[in-house]
Amino acid sequence: MTPEAARDHVVAAARRHGFHRVGIVAVEPSRRAELHRDWLAAGYHGEMAYLATPEHVAGRADPRAIFAVARTVIVVALAYGKNAPPPPPDGVRGLIARYARGTDYHMVVRDRLQLVAAELAAALGRAVASRVCVDSAPLAERELAERAGIGFAAKNTMVIAPGLGSYVVLGELLVDVELATTAAPTRDKGCGQCRSCLDACPTGAFVDAYVLDARRCISYLTIEHDGAIPLELRPRLGAMIFGCDICQEVCPYNAAAPDRHPPAAELTARDTDHAYPDLIALAAAGANQLRQFVKRSALRRVDRRRLLRNVAVALGNSGEPRAAPAAIALLAHPEALVRGHAAWALGELATSGAVDAITAAAALDRAAAAEVDDEVKAELAAAAARVVSLRG
Repeated sequence: MTPEAARDHVVAAARRHGFHRVGIVAVEPSRRAELHRDWLAAGYHGEMAYLATPEHVAGRADPRAIFAVARTVIVVALAYGKNAPPPPPDGVRGLIARYARGTDYHMVVRDRLQLVAAELAAALGRAVASRVCVDSAPLAERELAERAGIGFAAKNTMVIAPGLGSYVVLGELLVDVELATTAAPTRDKGCGQCRSCLDACPTGAFVDAYVLDARRCISYLTIEHDGAIPLELRPRLGAMIFGCDICQEVCPYNAAAPDRHPPAAELTARDTDHAYPDLIALAAAGANQLRQFVKRSALRRVDRRRLLRNVAVALGNSGEPRAAPAAIALLAHPEALVRGHAAWALGELATSGAVDAITAAAALDRAAAAEVDDEVKAELAAAAARVVSLRG
């Protein structure tokens, strides 16, 4: 089979398995490795120390560092739903990023790419050495997506696939086969003068166009960050408990993207609670209930303590009287991280008038009398001081 015939076979197979975009490029060193090293040197990766390990830096610089026999990279994009119904009127609701509302995209893309690899091997009549990479592998996947003609890098560092927008997940299949490359489509005009995504970010996470300071990004804060969320950023998280779509929601390409390409069924929301979770129910959920809630979804990325930390912040930002009992209950949670954020939440609810100052002060005083963790004591004291100021 010629490299051209093999390429056409792979493209057809990827389409058959539901990928919305597919492109093929030869393996070569990254053209942006220095930019990535500069980003790391500035500390913009925050607590994601794995990004700065020699293995990860080497992989981003050249795919052969993680798969020595690689000769070709097959790059795919799978769309997920850009439209979402409004949250239900009942309950105190949080918000989950669109990509995380269905089955874990890592599994979905991996399984489909493995089928593509198997079909390529069958067509060639020989074993094909391959490696599937989905997001977590150390590849410069956005650069590869651009080279493959999938789309272009937007100012918010996402990849925009014209006609689909940025509501896509990417995957790569490294193979030891020399395939003819796909012709990249005519380059779109890009973002032009638009800076809607940069201006819309509530936490000011964009240092400049194409440069994200992850330490201020809501996705990072709710997923990757392990400790206390900085006080000044907590109010800006709003109802978001996992990820963020704000910079995508304001993008003109997403507003204009037609719906003629149905999103992957596995990536659509399982149910209302996996798009707009009931915060009060989550706050009261036991370990087994939370395991079931995150099962086979991208939500598995966060452990119980971080998820409930995020729930506490969202409760505090809700301004809902119904949120107060849940926040008070979390003051007794076994995890200090959760108790500290629950104290902040109760102070916020009192400030917004969602709970009266006397009730809030009494709950904070009871919690302080039993508290042994110094950081939580500080959170309780700060919340109590705010409540005292409300009482005049």
